[in-house]
Amino acid sequence: MTRLAARTTVLLTTVALVGTGVALLAGCSATPGGTDAGAGTDAGTGTSATAHATAGALGAGFSDPTQPPAPEATIHPEPGSWSGVHAPDDYDVVLLSDAGDADDAPTRTLLDAVASWAADEDVTVTRVSATDADDRIAAVTRAIDERPDLVISVGNQMVDPLAAVSPTALHQQFLVVGAEIAEPTSNVTAADWTGGGFRGEGLGPSSHYDPSTFTEERADRALRAGLAAVLHDLRGIVVWVR
Repeated sequence: MTRLAARTTVLLTTVALVGTGVALLAGCSATPGGTDAGAGTDAGTGTSATAHATAGALGAGFSDPTQPPAPEATIHPEPGSWSGVHAPDDYDVVLLSDAGDADDAPTRTLLDAVASWAADEDVTVTRVSATDADDRIAAVTRAIDERPDLVISVGNQMVDPLAAVSPTALHQQFLVVGAEIAEPTSNVTAADWTGGGFRGEGLGPSSHYDPSTFTEERADRALRAGLAAVLHDLRGIVVWVR
């Protein structure tokens, strides 16, 4: 058995063990905060009925409103078309990462971008970090257990664990910044660019990986564009920024 096959087997076995607990969580609370779907919330999306009203509007060129993107599609929004969108009042975010990536320059840039965005938008952010490789699946589950409006995942190390767990937690919305899930379910949106695009071990990037492209400005742009897509129900897609 190859190293990749062994790793995949471990991931699938582990997610099978945690899947039951996550499914029970989804059954008990289909929305963040433990409220029942249908009571002011879009069932299965974790979006409050007032989210769009307080989030602002997408600008021209973000996407074609007459032709919504298909699942797993890639959109190329015009620069600045997301600038009118902001986090709704009382928006709650979990920032998911691997502690071992703390000194990785691209991941550090993404972490700083989330912190800066949260300060600008007055968003509550809870950090959840995997302590090591064996803790990554559990870290995704811990993030879900926080019942946030959104889990933002940064760092290549969390891509495979997120891909393994997210299909069992369709009630929870995820935004991956600077990387992608190869076959995302409707609750996983990615914000990426040329030079990012890691899609998981053994799959290769969707573009040539270039750590130098992880600049503060680009990370902020991708984060805000991705959030705009999530808040306006353009989910399960890749938002490709310039």
